[in-house]
Amino acid sequence: MVKVVFLHPDLGIGGAERLVVDAALALQSKGHQVHIITSYHDSGHCFPETKDGTIPATVSGNWLPRSIFGKFLALCAYIRMIWAALYTVFASDMQPQVFFCDQVSMCIPVLRLFTKVPVLFYCHFPDLLLASHRTYVQKIYRAPLDWLEEKTTGLATTTVVNSHFTAGVFCDTFKSIGRRPEVLYPSLNFESFDQESAFTLSSVINTVKPIDFVYLSINRYERKKNLGLAINAFGLLKSKLYDAQIHLIMVGGYDERLLENVEHYEELRSLSTSLNLGDSITFLRSPSNEIKTCLLKNSHTLLYTPDKEHFGIVPLEAMYCQLPVIAVNSGGPLETVEDHQTGYLCHPTAEEFAERMQYLYENRNIATKMGERGRHRVIQHFSFKSFSHQLNELVSGLAVSR
Repeated sequence: MVKVVFLHPDLGIGGAERLVVDAALALQSKGHQVHIITSYHDSGHCFPETKDGTIPATVSGNWLPRSIFGKFLALCAYIRMIWAALYTVFASDMQPQVFFCDQVSMCIPVLRLFTKVPVLFYCHFPDLLLASHRTYVQKIYRAPLDWLEEKTTGLATTTVVNSHFTAGVFCDTFKSIGRRPEVLYPSLNFESFDQESAFTLSSVINTVKPIDFVYLSINRYERKKNLGLAINAFGLLKSKLYDAQIHLIMVGGYDERLLENVEHYEELRSLSTSLNLGDSITFLRSPSNEIKTCLLKNSHTLLYTPDKEHFGIVPLEAMYCQLPVIAVNSGGPLETVEDHQTGYLCHPTAEEFAERMQYLYENRNIATKMGERGRHRVIQHFSFKSFSHQLNELVSGLAVSR
């Protein structure tokens, strides 16, 4: 048994959080002891495994600010993770044999300085590429943070990433590190999708209007997720199939503490209104896992709109639930979605998305076959079993190397 302590900045609901939870569950399944240290955890906005005690979680540093007058989010995240690391080293009695860190690498030098415990760092994507550098002030602010990100990431004992796409970006971005990270694909815990749901589609979207075909979009309400593409494509399709009983469900991770979530949610609703889509679109904010699973099982096609997405767990969830996936032809979907086999990889234009949406609507048999192939692909290449095996080997190897 290896004692593994996870350090994660904000244990909410999102792809990064899902990976951390799955990694903890994977190590538990191999007989290891796990514990998550985080600077924020809301029992009303988290994955159930961190709420019901399956995975123990400790909050430290929530009193530290997340931002300063809505700015300096990255700096505050660095400070909060340094605090979490100091708490783990000096105020807890966990005595881990391996640290698992992700998203914010600033905790790594603290762990390496004060302990001899190896650190596994999971890089979802270089943060410096996600941050804005448009203005002179932003460039000055980001310069030391970007430098620190590269240097602290290089201090990890082992670094892994979520896709070959991210591995390539990692090497191009962090040139001083000089080693290519190993790829550890995120996985699905199939059991959570195999359980029967007490919900029905009509109860979730609260409509009595007959619906013949449902398009589904799942992503956080963030502008970089390009969610307007799904709405614009649906608007084009609706204009072509005016009498068709089609519906679009926009599901978004939503945190009222984040101004962008609040603003973008309203922007998308305004876009829907401007296109006269009315009751043909349903917007949902941070639904439960059970409701999300119900939607995946009762929809017909997934629309996945982010461009250059690092990996993207949602297409895997959709394919396992036998939905064809229409995704942008860049980033992680190039490694998960087989073009013309389990879905379509398209240029990020409303016209091309709408064309593929119409084709699947008019050719249900092809959509069904794509869904079947997608489920087989996920089971074969992205199982929780293979993820657990690879992560167990990494952690066990690090523990032995101490």
